[in-house]
Amino acid sequence: MEEEPARPAAPAASTPPEAPQTAAAPEPPPVDEAAPVDEAAPAEGAALDEGAGGSRRRGRTTLLIAAAAVLGLVAGVCTGVLVQAGREPTKLPPLSQAALAHGTGKAPKPLPADQDRRVRTDGDLRELLLKKPRGARDIEWLDGVDGWMDLASYVGTFGSPSEQFSEYVHDDFRRAAVTRWRTGATRTVEIRLIQFHQEEVLSALEGSDTGRHWAGWGREDDTDRWPLPGTGDGEVFVHNRPESVDGSPPLYSAEAHAWRGDVEMEIWIADTERIGKDQIMDLARRQMERL
Repeated sequence: MEEEPARPAAPAASTPPEAPQTAAAPEPPPVDEAAPVDEAAPAEGAALDEGAGGSRRRGRTTLLIAAAAVLGLVAGVCTGVLVQAGREPTKLPPLSQAALAHGTGKAPKPLPADQDRRVRTDGDLRELLLKKPRGARDIEWLDGVDGWMDLASYVGTFGSPSEQFSEYVHDDFRRAAVTRWRTGATRTVEIRLIQFHQEEVLSALEGSDTGRHWAGWGREDDTDRWPLPGTGDGEVFVHNRPESVDGSPPLYSAEAHAWRGDVEMEIWIADTERIGKDQIMDLARRQMERL
């Protein structure tokens, strides 16, 4: 007998192919559980980046607006200059007036001294005072010297001489002439002419206004007043109640205040009997005519 041929051996169990070897991943470092993890750090960094970017954007916008405003202003000025330069120049009025024609013929004659008020008042002021009437007597205690009153003598007739002295120095007091007489047994008359330089203010007008104010306002209840014709604002006053001064017997009084040019006029009458309107009015009218 032939021998059975030997069977091939059964194949061995197949083994899966081996996977290719990869590099081993590094092991993470050990984590310290005690140390806290700062999760907000990335957020803060992002916020800073955004703030810096916004600030840069706002700065650029402001710079652009300012540059545009400057350019617009410069362009407007240049346009205005060009427009004005293209216009015809405006003619200016002449700086000198037309030549005045010279008068022909003889010059007018100067006023005579009796018509030139300034010539009259620049002379001897005492000559413009009224003359004493017939039968009138001089008064020995007349203030002043030889018909003149200096500033100290004049302000001495006021209630506050020191204050009045300063005021009359300011008002450019020049000089004062005075006359005084007595008629009958008790009547006295005093006339003063006060003259000012009047370089800056109308001192004669102001002095007359002050006299009229005190004559009318100070004794308004017992005083009658009338305008003095031909003087503008001159007035005469008659006081109807007698008054005693420094223990003297009570006296009635009347006064007048007016001015002309640089001369102020004051008239005072005193008597133990009532003084009539016509008496003070006549004196004031004749005195102003001499000015």
